[in-house]
Amino acid sequence: MFKLKKTFVLFGIIFLAALFLFSGLIDRIYVAPILMYHSVHPGALPKNRLEVSDFAFQRQMAFLKRNHYNVVSLEKLADLVREKKRIPPRTVALTFDDGIKDIYNYAFPVLKKYNFPATMFIILDEVDRPQNDRFSWEEIKVMQDSGVITFGSHALGPEPLINIKSEEEIRRQIFESKRILEEKLGKRVNTFSYPEGRFNDAIRRMVVDAGYQAAVTTSVGKKFPNDDVFALKRLRISSTSDSLFVFCVESSGLYTFMKEHRDSD
Repeated sequence: MFKLKKTFVLFGIIFLAALFLFSGLIDRIYVAPILMYHSVHPGALPKNRLEVSDFAFQRQMAFLKRNHYNVVSLEKLADLVREKKRIPPRTVALTFDDGIKDIYNYAFPVLKKYNFPATMFIILDEVDRPQNDRFSWEEIKVMQDSGVITFGSHALGPEPLINIKSEEEIRRQIFESKRILEEKLGKRVNTFSYPEGRFNDAIRRMVVDAGYQAAVTTSVGKKFPNDDVFALKRLRISSTSDSLFVFCVESSGLYTFMKEHRDSD
């Protein structure tokens, strides 16, 4: 799998080089990347789709800074998409799912160092749990007070909403998580992350009705257009992205187009 990804990325670079000869085409297929992280862990890691080493994460953030990327909040990016404004090249948004403790320990200090805004989606029922492997409310407050972190809802529990049979329970997961988070944070919560990135039209409608301003997913293919702010597509960053070469392609703004056309083959 890893070798296939490297081969795909190599062809991607060749593809990007060709596209730069046709700048009008780039404008049409450019999608500002929303990078999705789950766990930033110390030390060497096996290839894992949900983990990035703390060393790799530091290198990736340094890469964005050194190459003058326009790192914006997810809410700002959603506003640009909603208003159909031209998004400047090298614009990127950072997101983190699940509220895993090591994000507080290893990613948050790096985000503060570079003053990079990021959105963290937390599973409400897992905050402060006894295993001590998720954020505490105290840590959430520290991150919010830093000015670089915004919080969004990842529902009450981790179960994909699409697996839940009761419409009333799905509605509770969406509405109640927003209410509790707003009560705890003392501010409005505008973004939602579909658990496991899975949803349907009915779930999307409930997110809209709950008063969120945007929602993020993962791979929904071409069914939902790139300007749907309630189906914003993200790129999973994992240990296979340790190479800055790979990370450069994934943060190029053209990777979503490449990935969708590869997946449809």
